[in-house]
Amino acid sequence: IDLQALASDIVYVKPVDVATLPEPMREQAGDLTTIFAVHDAEGTRLALVADRALAFVLARQHDKVPVTVH
Repeated sequence: IDLQALASDIVYVKPVDVATLPEPMREQAGDLTTIFAVHDAEGTRLALVADRALAFVLARQHDKVPVTVH
């Protein structure tokens, strides 16, 4: 198994408390109290989405392997 190649295919999905986000992002979140961030292996945030299921779909659409983190 090529662990280096595998690591580049993994993205991490974690819940984000909307209250911790900057005001413009909080406004976009509407009534949501939690959204989900998708990060690459280096920790770079790639996306913020409304729910966990959407985060997983988004990752798979980009040929990535989503993994939940807390």
